Amino acid sequence: MTATVDLSARTANAVALLKESPETLNGFLGLSEIFESTTLDPHSRETVILTVAARNQCHLCVDMHEAKMAALGPAPAPERLAAVRLFTLQVLASSGAVTDEELAAFESHGYTRRNALEVVLGIGTYTVSTFANRLTRAA
Repeated sequence: MTATVDLSARTANAVALLKESPETLNGFLGLSEIFESTTLDPHSRETVILTVAARNQCHLCVDMHEAKMAALGPAPAPERLAAVRLFTLQVLASSGAVTDEELAAFESHGYTRRNALEVVLGIGTYTVSTFANRLTRAA
């Protein structure tokens, strides 16, 4: 229970710090809502978020989204999550210019071109969050 209270307090603090720029806060919240409505399944969305958060060293986001992932229960296909994690890292490393082979490997796990674009949306959304959290020292 203490961990949940601590995480809630940390999250509330991060939101309070982001209110310094209502545009940034509202932009993130809007993008987050849109990302949650994508065709990526919940486990895959959380994997994208966790990959971005870990890469950008946002400890708050890692803690928050590890808890969300745990609440989802076991992943139905762990190899799919490994594929979305790898693809997310490849998109980040290449600034979106993944190779045809990397895209095909992602698609071979049942993902689509639409899902690939949704990964880009998730990266953008959580880059805003992680960078802002680090800038404000909320992370």
